[in-house]
Amino acid sequence: MKRWQWLSLFAAFALFLAACATGTTDTTADGGTATTSDGAATTAAPTDTTAAPTTGEAGQGGDFLAFQWQGPSQANSYLSTGTKDLLAGSLVLEPLAEWSPAGELVPALAAEIPTQENGGIAEDFSSITWTLKEGVLWSDGTPFTADDVVFSWEYCSNEETGCTSDFTTVESVVAVDDQTVTINFIEPQPFPFIHFVNYQYPVIQRAQFQDCVGAGAAACTEQNFSPVGTGPYVVTELVPEDVVTYEMNPNYRGIPEGKPFFGTVTIEGGGDAEATARSVLEIGEGDYAWNLQVAPEIVAPMEAAGNGVVLTAFTSNVEHLNFNMTDPADDGDRSVYTGDGTNTHPVFYENPDLIRALSMAINRDELVAVGYGPAGVPTCNIWPSEPASTNLDWCLTQDIEGANALLDEIGAVDSDGDGVREWNGIPLEFDVVTSTNAVRQSNQALIESYWAEIGVVANMRNEDAGLFFDGTCASDACIWKFYSDIEMFTNGATSPDPQSYMVGYTTDQIPTPDTAWSGNNMPRWASEEYDALQAELEGTALDDPARNDLVIQLNDLVVSSGAVVPLIFRGSPSAFATSIQGVGELNGWDSEYWNIEEWTRS
Repeated sequence: MKRWQWLSLFAAFALFLAACATGTTDTTADGGTATTSDGAATTAAPTDTTAAPTTGEAGQGGDFLAFQWQGPSQANSYLSTGTKDLLAGSLVLEPLAEWSPAGELVPALAAEIPTQENGGIAEDFSSITWTLKEGVLWSDGTPFTADDVVFSWEYCSNEETGCTSDFTTVESVVAVDDQTVTINFIEPQPFPFIHFVNYQYPVIQRAQFQDCVGAGAAACTEQNFSPVGTGPYVVTELVPEDVVTYEMNPNYRGIPEGKPFFGTVTIEGGGDAEATARSVLEIGEGDYAWNLQVAPEIVAPMEAAGNGVVLTAFTSNVEHLNFNMTDPADDGDRSVYTGDGTNTHPVFYENPDLIRALSMAINRDELVAVGYGPAGVPTCNIWPSEPASTNLDWCLTQDIEGANALLDEIGAVDSDGDGVREWNGIPLEFDVVTSTNAVRQSNQALIESYWAEIGVVANMRNEDAGLFFDGTCASDACIWKFYSDIEMFTNGATSPDPQSYMVGYTTDQIPTPDTAWSGNNMPRWASEEYDALQAELEGTALDDPARNDLVIQLNDLVVSSGAVVPLIFRGSPSAFATSIQGVGELNGWDSEYWNIEEWTRS
């Protein structure tokens, strides 16, 4: 029996004893979570996770055991938007720069951050030039050069590759010399820090991936499971959705300084969020547990055991409902966006008032109280950080009476007296799917009850998180295929600037079979007005006050359209053993492993 199975049995038995003691029975579902960014449950002050100096030989710290209950499927960041896979790749692959927990750019493979003052950013924002660190080696001992950056762009700019990172604004990437590379944009980019910044845009090695460009990319199993990298670790084994093992990169540039401290890293997948939290906080058998989407009243006694602490990062993550604008029941083109107004959803397409009524019926305060506690805040915005809109704050107050009146007004009535409204003769009965997770299932139950009060039936389903957030979409359960009416999960930006997140709702970002289901516009919502505003945002200088206004307009447009119903502004909590030092603040803007080479054990 695997550790996850006996931990789950232990947890279930403990809940049963507690229920017996109070004379009630409490049944909960197992846990699961998110995508490009997910988190969740409680917050606590750390003991000492600030930077600790590394002394002695690199690799002296033995094994670092991490629990990632959404087990990684691969380690090639470019073929998945699933956070679980991005994290797995981030121990190996590096970008030119990273975002710190404070939202500041930090050089990784770059020698410095380009600015207009140092000549790195063109005066007209038409290009950005990066100077690379000297002496960096790939894990196979060969030199890292600007040509590898050029190749990474060539790899992703081939549409058949199915790369999930967006290079559509890039005209060319040119190696000026071995240590200098220039990215030229199709149109000026006042915010040029997207490409090769953060763990979604790493540099991959030309020598390893040169035969993996195009339609055969997904079939390059060896490369995708064990990429050659410049980071502190190399993959020694990857069993999809189960376990990833790493050993120290023998050519890592930090070795002379004794970095990394840990000689090996093991990421164990499987189980659920509650079991992983228990393993670190209560039992003390692991060093790190990612994404603790666990109810506050369950985490608190675990943390009281004293074996670990929970760190929480608030950035831009929003738990939300996506409404499918295409037909998920069509057997021939199931959930396929055609671009010509056909294959549309029979109820949701161009029907924002109906979706507004569904949103009005939701009690967001109750969703937070049941599932998130201090790690959640009710929100009406898909972009909850600054600049945050206040134009949609009507959603913060549940209004059952108003929702019923709005449905009556648009002609959604219960004509046959069965308790279910119809719209254009179609019963308002929808499949709502999310990942298997106790918190999400509790929120599903509440939403089901709210909608029942307004004559709407929600058929609540949940899928294994490993399949739900699998960016390869090998399973029909993945969020990008979206084979249901409504789906619920969390994602957010990997940059403090909203531009790179808001582009995810443009028409070009709609996942289709032709793009191997890549793209972040899962609702399949197409709006010429939105596309034009996003293009205007991309051409607006960072210090122009109009930029904030554009972000608010984009947020209001995507929400008011009915494509997305925001629910909760979520913190991202993870647990660390009290013995782990050097973590500092939890990084919500980049990989939580972003500085693992600095981590030590006391």
